[in-house]
Amino acid sequence: MTDQDPNETLSAAAEQLRAFNHASIRPSDDWTFPGHSYSALGTLTHLTQMLEQAIEQATRPAMRTYEHGRLLIDGQGDADVAVAEMLAAKDDAVQCAQELASLLGKLHSTTSAMALDTD
Repeated sequence: MTDQDPNETLSAAAEQLRAFNHASIRPSDDWTFPGHSYSALGTLTHLTQMLEQAIEQATRPAMRTYEHGRLLIDGQGDADVAVAEMLAAKDDAVQCAQELASLLGKLHSTTSAMALDTD
């Protein structure tokens, strides 16, 4: 078992993605050639392939609370309705994550044959 807080772990991952976005804005020696695109897209593909599990697991605390009859909804809301909406949205998000991973995989593949003309 890990001692890491799941929310802190996700926050760190988001910060790393923000750092990539910042670092990749301008060309540099480490960010110039087609191979750099290939490598980055491979990593993004890998990252998105893990989103399905992360999305599923992110809803577990709310589900556990609901299953133990202890889930309260602001404004006297109906827990059954709120959980049904959460599960439907989760299913949509999982489907989108699967589609995004597939599309990024295709994008990654398109860059595999690209290289720098040194002539």
